[in-house]
Amino acid sequence: MQLPVQSQSTLYAEGWEAEAGPEDLLEIARAADRSGFAYLASCDHVGIPRRLAAAMSTVWYDPVATLSFLAAATERVRLLSHVAIVGLRHPLLTAKQYATLDHLSGGRLVLGVGAGHVQEEFEALGVDFRQRGAVLDESLDALRAALGPEEFPEHHGKLYDFEGLGQRPRPAQDRVPLWVGGSSPAAVRRAALKGDGWLPQGDPRDRLPAQIARIRELRERAGVQGAFTVGAITEPLYVGEPGWDVGRRTLTGGAEELAESLRAYRAMGVHQIQVRFRSRSRTELTDQITAFGAEVAPQL
Repeated sequence: MQLPVQSQSTLYAEGWEAEAGPEDLLEIARAADRSGFAYLASCDHVGIPRRLAAAMSTVWYDPVATLSFLAAATERVRLLSHVAIVGLRHPLLTAKQYATLDHLSGGRLVLGVGAGHVQEEFEALGVDFRQRGAVLDESLDALRAALGPEEFPEHHGKLYDFEGLGQRPRPAQDRVPLWVGGSSPAAVRRAALKGDGWLPQGDPRDRLPAQIARIRELRERAGVQGAFTVGAITEPLYVGEPGWDVGRRTLTGGAEELAESLRAYRAMGVHQIQVRFRSRSRTELTDQITAFGAEVAPQL
């Protein structure tokens, strides 16, 4: 699941999150860890321009700081950046931050990356917004090297060129998974050819099969080998029968009913689902997390 509180876009934030803080994040992370969730995710925005602030809000916690904070309070759940806009930073800086996170967490990092969409962020940081796709493509290659096993990583590209600079600690994992976010044709191609996984950005169920087929086709045509994780973001969920208006798109009902609906994602070729629960308080959310882990997840 993506963590609440740490990003508060009006598209998905619940009312109670506006007054929430670090202690709430800790309790939610611990509940997810206890309940067998695969990962906790945190978003990435450096700054939100005034023209977008009303819709997106300006509450966007830094993912490295947030996930590091929660790593110390959890034991097994993985830590996903969904997604880091890595083109805003030099790959060696990104590698230093996330390699340290992987080291400190005992190898629990999944580095999710995306191209970004807020032009003012790029302009403020001196990065060409129009070239963000090309920047991300090379950043992925540079990060493969910088997050690999070599103490002195080496990369020679059009945008980034480095060698002879040692970085320790190295990641605890032999290979940090790189999942690529986004649902545009360019993002899907980038995920298929350069990533270890795909994080769709809100594709509804009826669009997923064609996207997944496209990824398979691209990988087969290019001869790309290795494991690949296909993700999906589900509809909002509520375990049980809510006594309040949770919205018409929200899936509700008993454990068997929810599990039957969610198993449709697996039938499409999805390997992991990211879930979000409707809630009116932190307690209601942690209760939902616990119920899902105990009653729904075993049926998936």
